[in-house]
Amino acid sequence: VHLSSPRRGWGAFSEVFLAEEKKTKRLVAIKCIQKKALKGKENSIENEVAVLQKIKHPNIVSLEDLFESKSHRYLVMQLVSGGELFDRIIAKGFYTEKDASKLIQQVLDAVKYLHDIGIIHRDLKPENLLYYSMDEDSKIMISDFGLSKIEEVDNMMSTACGTPGYVAPEVLAQIPYSKTVDCWSIGVISYILLCGYPPFYDESDANLFAQIIKAQYEFDSPYWDDISDSAKDFIVHLMEKDPNKRYTCEQALQHPWIAGDTALDRNIHESISAQIKKNFAKLKWKQAFNATAVIRHMKQLQLGTSTEGPGPNPSQAHLLLPHENAGASGCDCRSCSTYLSNISQLSDFNPLGGARGRITPL
Repeated sequence: VHLSSPRRGWGAFSEVFLAEEKKTKRLVAIKCIQKKALKGKENSIENEVAVLQKIKHPNIVSLEDLFESKSHRYLVMQLVSGGELFDRIIAKGFYTEKDASKLIQQVLDAVKYLHDIGIIHRDLKPENLLYYSMDEDSKIMISDFGLSKIEEVDNMMSTACGTPGYVAPEVLAQIPYSKTVDCWSIGVISYILLCGYPPFYDESDANLFAQIIKAQYEFDSPYWDDISDSAKDFIVHLMEKDPNKRYTCEQALQHPWIAGDTALDRNIHESISAQIKKNFAKLKWKQAFNATAVIRHMKQLQLGTSTEGPGPNPSQAHLLLPHENAGASGCDCRSCSTYLSNISQLSDFNPLGGARGRITPL
């Protein structure tokens, strides 16, 4: 079944489908990309694929396979079904600095891995941090490598890209930058996880960018009164204006707030969830279906039963296939890959994260 609305990420038209491989019953997410939309921009998708093929880490959504037809390219991605970061925090009844510290530790570990193999994500933000499953102790997963980049020989880049509010000062200042831009973004995410609102905000993009370039942020009272000095120190070292003085992932992982016991165990859920609802609700451009409900619906389809009436007859199963539903994917069933002929669609949510208000590469 269709997972996400059509979106333009790296300039290519794509849709995401939740699918099941019939032989193994394994669930995956398939990103379907129209080739005609890639004309003249083939390097963008090639870069994303090249990056994904290099990556194998427990906290990063993986590319499991790659297929193509005459009209489409299909990226078969690992399915993550635990939902977005903010949704889980709001749903909790108890949330502490320690919870935030453990979460950021996973992100740092994954991004350090990326940096060690020469990859910069360039679009780290809460929307691209997804929970692997609905389990209470589920790990966090980094997704959406549409703007990621394999480092050049000189380790510096200059392309302006990212998402307003999370990009480092040097990116907005249009000066060469390196992998430390990801560390800045982790600092911004850490800030939000401890107060529920962004460190930089203005209705005017020009004013917003001016704040970021100056690294002009505060730990406002009363929102930060109950947050430890160690947490603030951790953020200050990541949200350092000078990239040469900014913490690397390795240094951040050694900070007492991550590696020690300075993260407080005081419940800050009430204030954090209220601020997240107030400041980030407008970013929810599309409500996602609960992943567990999707999987339950799939099982009902397999059994031919449903709580809303009889399920599809096995002879009608082909009606659920993406390549025979021209309205959903627009592809030509005669040219679909063998893989796509062995999957069936399930429901409608986006398990891969997505591009929301990002600055696309120039």
